[in-house]
Amino acid sequence: MNVAEVTAKARVLLEALPYIQDFRGSIFVVKYGGSFMDDPDPAARTRVAFDIAFLAAVGINVVVVHGGGKAITRAMETSGLKANFVNGLRVTDEATIAVVKKTLDEIVNKDVCDAITTAKGRPRGLPGDSVIVCQKLTTDDDGNPVDLGYVGDVTEVKVKLIKKEIADGFVPVISPVAEGYDGKPYNVNADVVAGRVASALRARRLVYMSDVPGLLANPADPTSLISTLKISQVDDLKKKGVIDQGMRPKVQSAIRALQEGVQRVHFIDGRLPHSLLLEIFTEKGIGTEIEHG
Repeated sequence: MNVAEVTAKARVLLEALPYIQDFRGSIFVVKYGGSFMDDPDPAARTRVAFDIAFLAAVGINVVVVHGGGKAITRAMETSGLKANFVNGLRVTDEATIAVVKKTLDEIVNKDVCDAITTAKGRPRGLPGDSVIVCQKLTTDDDGNPVDLGYVGDVTEVKVKLIKKEIADGFVPVISPVAEGYDGKPYNVNADVVAGRVASALRARRLVYMSDVPGLLANPADPTSLISTLKISQVDDLKKKGVIDQGMRPKVQSAIRALQEGVQRVHFIDGRLPHSLLLEIFTEKGIGTEIEHG
């Protein structure tokens, strides 16, 4: 390695230093989802886990909320169940919720924890219904009546339980299943869970990782990235169809999180190597940041 390469590496580390100093002791909530979770290459699947382990190693308190939609769909197909969605939310009957809980708690959560362990992090898997309470979801994002079965809307996050895991040096890894008032498990959109967990913890950052570069002005054009989005622009983008389907719960949850005390929200592409570190520790991010205004 020549002097120029060594100097370049040192420059990268020094660029990260003020961010590390500023963020040390802060809480970051990372929504871990997207097709990169299903990548057949083990290295690709664990890249995000190494980024999470890095954040924890420099003193940032990371809380992970994972998705698992593709794994659930596969498990449902194996069980002979058909997946149905309304505005990006899964219709969940009694047979489906049993498959959802088992898949998220026993398969996906374990896979995410194993990946973080491989990166020498200290994950603690938490079934969502141990730390999240919900009521049955009765309206969609636009206030229209809807009945999706065992689908919930978060009403309470058991902050003390999550903070205890953080205080004990663990990275909590939460599945998006909540306990209903009737004591039964409910499926909750993972983006919604991440937003509510971030709000309850007064997180410094909320990062949504998926399999798109961020919010695109033209969903068919990956180069049309919207780097910064103001809350006041959201309604117009919904009307134009820019914010649609699976992006709607993300954006709605992001806005609510900002309104409830989260400082910044980011949408980034989990397929891009080390996108989490690039977004957090460099002057120019690589995704979409949503801000007040």
